[in-house]
Order: sequence, then C-alpha cells, then structure tokens
Amino acid sequence: MSALPRPAHGPGSRYTARAATTRPRPAARHTDIAALSRILTGRDLWLTRMLHEHRVLTTPQIASLAFTSLRSAQRRLRTLHQHAVLDSFRPLTSTGSAPEHYTLGPAGAALLAAHAGCDLAGLGWRPSHTGRIAYSPTLGHDLGVNDLLTRLATQARTTPGTGLSLWLSERSCARRWGDIIRPDAYAHLHAGGRLLPFFLEYDTGTEPATRVEAKLAGYAAFTAATGTRPALLLHTRTASRDRTLRQRLAGTARELGLTIATASADYTTTDPLGPWWSPLPPGDSRRTALAHLAARPGLTPATGLDPTDADTPLTLPVPPLPPASQAGP
Repeated sequence: MSALPRPAHGPGSRYTARAATTRPRPAARHTDIAALSRILTGRDLWLTRMLHEHRVLTTPQIASLAFTSLRSAQRRLRTLHQHAVLDSFRPLTSTGSAPEHYTLGPAGAALLAAHAGCDLAGLGWRPSHTGRIAYSPTLGHDLGVNDLLTRLATQARTTPGTGLSLWLSERSCARRWGDIIRPDAYAHLHAGGRLLPFFLEYDTGTEPATRVEAKLAGYAAFTAATGTRPALLLHTRTASRDRTLRQRLAGTARELGLTIATASADYTTTDPLGPWWSPLPPGDSRRTALAHLAARPGLTPATGLDPTDADTPLTLPVPPLPPASQAGP
C-alpha cells in the first residue's frame, strides 16, 4: 500500500499507511438501543451525528469542540467506546505517537438508524467501517480538512460572535451540488461582524496543478447556475505549493471572476483566522484575515441549503458545536 498523503504540519503529517487495530473493549454492553438512552447525553448524540457526517475526529479535535479539557474528553470518550457507541484506532506514525481517532461504532450506528427510521444499510454503515477509514489513502486529507474547520468552529469559545454556524462535509456537499462541484467542505464563518460563506479545497499536493485549475470552471458554472457567490478557500500543504498554485491559477481566477483566497498549513496550523490568506486577482493580493475577506462585495451563501421533503434527520446539517448546555466537562 502506498504512503498516505502527508501535510507538512498538523494531522496526517507523519502517518504511514498502517493503522493499529481498534482498541479492545469489554464484553458488549447496552446492545439494546433503548437501554443506551439512560446514559447518553445531548452532547453524546451530537457527537454520533458529527462522526456520521465527518467520518473521523481525533481526541484533541473532539475536546476542543465539545469539552472544557482534554482529560474530561478522554474519560467520556472511553465510556462511549466501552458501550460501542464509538469505535477507535490509533495510526502508526514514523515518529512519536498519534492521538486516538474516533469513528462511529456499532451501537452508535444503530442509534442513528433508529432515529432516522432506517436500517444500517440505509445508514451506509458496515462492520468494516472503522477499518476502511483507518487504512484509507485519504485519511491525512480528511483529518486536515476536519482540523482546519474545527479550529474555525471553536473560535466562538474565545471570541464571541466568531466561528462557524454551518459546516458541511464533502459527502453533504456532493449530495447537494455534486452534479456541478465537489468541494471538500462548505461553511459559514462569522468574523468581524460579517458572514463569509465559503467552499474549501484542501490540497495535499497529490494532484497536478492543471487538475486544480480545472476545478475552477466548475465553481464558475455553479455561480452562473445558482446566482450565488460563496468564496473559494484553497488551502495547501506548504507555502511553496501555495506559490505554485497561485502562479498557475491567477489568470484563470481573473477570467472567471471568482473570489479565491489561498493559504498553507505553514501559517494556519495554530490560527487560521490570522492574516494568512492571500486573495487571487482581481483585487489586492496581500495576505489578509478571513474577516477582511468577508468584507469583499458580492459574496452570498450557496443555494440548496434549505431543508426539503427529501431530507431526513441524517441529511440535515449538524451544528458545528454541541448544545450549549452539554458543552461542559
């Protein structure tokens, strides 16, 4: 098996293509879904939906989204793992050790299926679910996307009025707009009193620049077909990759009239809201913060976000943060 894509920093930067087996758990407990209702909190139910939506989250990511400390997160996650609500694995790394990676477990999948009135096949969950994620060649990419959006979502903890109000996964984006575009995520960021609706393309350097350039035509077609105009954030693995793509995409961005900003993990790993984003032409291309990018004229949220009769509890957006009353220890 070939090596996983490796960002220069952050999640996935040191992974090999092997993963440790899932952590052993005691003999099955609370296999009766009704019995689980006695121990599960609103935050626990939110977490099962988040893992169904975003596939895999690490302990630090979950802790920053839903807990006041890493230790309290670890205690609760162990309990949920023991009851098979969650499954977990820990990838092997070339140096050091990776954090625990959590996925939806069998009891959690059965719980969501019961809420949606479907069976596990309708949910899309199989017993091999965790293994397929653990050995997926896109694991580093998926964790990078989730880490960047997690950091943006948790800004509300330190800066009131700042953070994500909407976060759709690649799968949810494909369900809504897959006939035109397939971004890695779509989100609404509130910053500086403004709303920044954006698509995210998380580039790990495995695609040729020509293929990245070809995606821009799809975003232009989306704007023309829907009459809406979200920004496009292009996040790269390294600053050198960022420069390469900017040189390649500048002319196309100008011709298509798209609002695009680029940044790399060399800058955004600790503070993605900082002045690390550089707009492509037209306009000033000096690096700026996302709050300033939100002030650009003409940006509007994407269409196709309102619930329809075709939606189910599993296709409606999951709030990026848990219920306020459940975000404690």
